Amino acid sequence: MSTQGLTAFGLFVGRSIVLGLAIACVVMLIKPNLVARTQNEGGQSASYARAVAASAQAVVNVYTTRRVLSPAGTPTSTPLRSAVQTNLGSGVIIDADGYIVTNNHVITQAAAIRIQLADGRVADADIVGQDPDTDLALLKVSLSNLEPIQLGRSDQMQIGDVVLAIGNPYGLSQTVTQGIISATGRGLLGVTTFENYIQSDAAIISGNSGGALINTRGELIGINTAVISREVNIQGISFAIPINLVSGVVRALRENGRVLRGWLGLDMRPLTDEQWSELGLAPGTGILLGAVQHQGPAWQAGIRPGDVLVSINDLPVTNNQEALLTVAGYTPGTELNIELIRAGQRFRTIATAGDRSESTR
Repeated sequence: MSTQGLTAFGLFVGRSIVLGLAIACVVMLIKPNLVARTQNEGGQSASYARAVAASAQAVVNVYTTRRVLSPAGTPTSTPLRSAVQTNLGSGVIIDADGYIVTNNHVITQAAAIRIQLADGRVADADIVGQDPDTDLALLKVSLSNLEPIQLGRSDQMQIGDVVLAIGNPYGLSQTVTQGIISATGRGLLGVTTFENYIQSDAAIISGNSGGALINTRGELIGINTAVISREVNIQGISFAIPINLVSGVVRALRENGRVLRGWLGLDMRPLTDEQWSELGLAPGTGILLGAVQHQGPAWQAGIRPGDVLVSINDLPVTNNQEALLTVAGYTPGTELNIELIRAGQRFRTIATAGDRSESTR
């Protein structure tokens, strides 16, 4: 190669190196996490210490005591005696004013509730409100210098994202387990009325209920709630209530002490393929009303068992859970335009949503 050719080649290589370095600098400025990710893939172990440090101080122990009646006496005479039962759960400080969110089943029927903070302080807690339909409860303590957790966005989490569970299993404070999101929008588990769980494989153990599920930035994205029964020898399947749902429930509990949800008094069942065909409906459209509560809102609107519910306020109904959530999303007293099919004929009626909390009392 001539001297002129070598010079040109050298200039080409030099320019390429400079361009590559410039691109690398831009990537480091815009996407620093990408560089960290590459380093981790290169063999260095990833650490979530910063995420834990940013959130663990907001996770608390929840101790409850309740009085239960247990049988006592001889086999022929079994009078009941009162006993004190102690339970343990977790909670998360979400507000510097002392508001703590936990699972409703952790504090249900509790005679006394005590909170122990990560720094060792202990205080009695008052119940602000409970929502059995989502298994959430809001507590309040009168303590200063609280460090609330930062709230994230559960709707931005994706399957495969790393998550950390923080709680107090068996009283072992600030226990952290790690996993990934296995699924979102899980429902029809029969745990609560309104289900929209984040499923992960982060270990959830007895005492973890009400604890925090966080992302790798230390933001709260869910409240740990349930696991698949260990009796069936299944591990690595746990469920958390997404923070987007938690935030709405907490807001309602702070304002009203309960969540106001619409209710019609319907027992709904899925249609079969043959029924869809007979009614001229697309598969997955409409649900069969197996029962209508007598004198409930739907009954007063002329809706009867055997009717097929097609839409609510012109929103198509595709399954039971969707219909339940749609009605619950309206404030009691709201008029709902209901489209139905009876004996092959479509018709509409106006039903006034009742108060779901009143219907369950």
